[in-house]
Amino acid sequence: MRRVEELRVKLFSDGADLEGILEMYAKPWVRGFTTNPTLMRKAGIADYEAFAHALLRAVPDRPISFEVFADDEEEMERQALTIASWGAQVNVKIPVTNRAGVFPGSMIRRLSEAGVTLNVTAILTLDQVERVAGALAPRTPAIVSVFAGRIADTGVDPVPLMKEAKRLLRYRPRAELLWASPRELLNIFEAEDAGCDIITVPPEILRKLPLIGKDLASYSRETVEMFYRDAQAAGYRIETAGRDIGDLAPVLY
Repeated sequence: MRRVEELRVKLFSDGADLEGILEMYAKPWVRGFTTNPTLMRKAGIADYEAFAHALLRAVPDRPISFEVFADDEEEMERQALTIASWGAQVNVKIPVTNRAGVFPGSMIRRLSEAGVTLNVTAILTLDQVERVAGALAPRTPAIVSVFAGRIADTGVDPVPLMKEAKRLLRYRPRAELLWASPRELLNIFEAEDAGCDIITVPPEILRKLPLIGKDLASYSRETVEMFYRDAQAAGYRIETAGRDIGDLAPVLY
């Protein structure tokens, strides 16, 4: 089993809780951060810009992705330019479609050609990957975020799709493929094997990294100890007086 230090895929932390972000910032193997309006709302963030600037002060030397939240293209582009102005480390997240299902290809092209580092997000199909690749400027860094976890939620194995997505990006060498919405620690190794450049992972999964290579027999015993400890702490009781195997006869026969 590979150690985290040996992974080629870059680990980003995904979230909006500042305490959790700082915890992950202390880990040298966390190479960047992503967030989105939904995560920020769940974390109780009331002021988008104030939070963003506080985060940039706390994490001054690693890439951070902030997302636009407008639905019309003109306002989306204005928001993107404003977010990009917050710092050189900022990646601007642009959804691959608006609520009407319209692909903002011309806007992606304008921003990318202007030198804005985009993180095109919410991608779930290879057609979307191909269209994004066609819109990105070859010389400008970019991130192409495919929501592999959501693909898996539909019963589809995302690994072959991610491998093909990487192939589709071969003419955009500065565009990095990102595995988004992971569900378990195993997804990190799947992302690596699929050729992804980045996987963005919530802290609750990143905290499981010390389990890599753990002896499974020991892990089994620890699990049983946990069940026993919790049952004792809860004070659970089952009346067993006078019971023996013969009492099962009416049930079994």
